[in-house]
Amino acid sequence: MSRTLFAILPLVAGLTCAVASEGQNTASADIVADVRAAMAAGGLTRGDETLAAYRSAHGTTADALEALCWLARGALADKLYDRANRYVDEARSGAAAALEATGARDSRLLGVVGSALEISAFVLAEQGDRSEAVYGLRTALAAYRNTAIREQIESNLALLSLEGRPAPPLDAGVSIGARLPRPTDAPQAELLFFWAHWCQDCKAESPMLARIADKYRARGLTIVAPTRRYGYVENGRPAAPERELRHIVQVRDSHYAFLKKAVVPVTDANYRAYGVGAVPMHVLIDRTGVVRLYEPGRMTETELDAAIARVLRP
Repeated sequence: MSRTLFAILPLVAGLTCAVASEGQNTASADIVADVRAAMAAGGLTRGDETLAAYRSAHGTTADALEALCWLARGALADKLYDRANRYVDEARSGAAAALEATGARDSRLLGVVGSALEISAFVLAEQGDRSEAVYGLRTALAAYRNTAIREQIESNLALLSLEGRPAPPLDAGVSIGARLPRPTDAPQAELLFFWAHWCQDCKAESPMLARIADKYRARGLTIVAPTRRYGYVENGRPAAPERELRHIVQVRDSHYAFLKKAVVPVTDANYRAYGVGAVPMHVLIDRTGVVRLYEPGRMTETELDAAIARVLRP
């Protein structure tokens, strides 16, 4: 599972961006307010110019790092995602260097880290990669559980995860297995297992998922395994859609025998609907159609079993 945009831990050796001492900032104007006002009047360009002038006079203070986060928010609002990430990376690196240099858990610098994590997550979500955003925030929550930004991370997780929300409808796409249940069919709990023909982590989960399927089938659990085409087959060789579809069937039959009679829709639509940018991805839906688990990345059998048992509890 690719993890490229969430460099979340702040205490990283080798960072070179220094933060000026707060004593240098005592005579300065409120640069955060100034940058926000400049953006309101002249957009990101004016905000950039205002912050550059401040940093030339006062250095990269904690205020300047916070102002960078506001520039990132402006870029996100304008859908300038690469630019938003550049601002976020600079702010996060500056806060990380300062925290490492002082050895302290400064609340203002931690606030910059929290804002950077939030903006990175929403950039990913806006680009259709909700699952990666959730993965990054959950990883961050483990790292910052005992800090002042815990509640901020938890709040953003609640906003981005699909847990507790009605499950988006599935698109049948090109089915290589059973048909999708019809709305008139008796409601069942569903485990959606998003996978890809090239994914080694997905294949590693296959024995565990087969045991889960056997254990809970009689209690009303249905497994649906959405996948999609990527334009290539083994060893990255380009392939036409029909050739890749045959390859998907071969991989399913070789590595996922328990899916031969399962619903396996092949379409990009389900990945977009559930915000899946990387696999494996697990979504557990209860009998009322509400998402109860939205978990990107590898899961242990114990974790998945416990989640399913809660959903199927009488």
